[in-house]
Amino acid sequence: MLELGYSNRIKKDLKKFQYKKEVIKEFNGVIKLLSEKKKLPEKYLDHALSGNYYGYRECHVKPDVLLVYRVNLAEKVLYLARIGSHSELF
Repeated sequence: MLELGYSNRIKKDLKKFQYKKEVIKEFNGVIKLLSEKKKLPEKYLDHALSGNYYGYRECHVKPDVLLVYRVNLAEKVLYLARIGSHSELF
């Protein structure tokens, strides 16, 4: 199982969703799968990013709620970078 690492930015991002139970429930499910090194189901549209986020991945927690993360298998860490809408993140 991977340990979780959080950016300071995602901590702020998550505060926006603290009262949106559906988003938090899906977010927790995604984190559970990723930390167990399991492949995400197709519905999450998981893919690699490029440019400023080269080395990171993105998945859709909800249709317009994206999670940007990075997996470091050498250090056994799942690093959560950002969560938010497409327009907020890019």
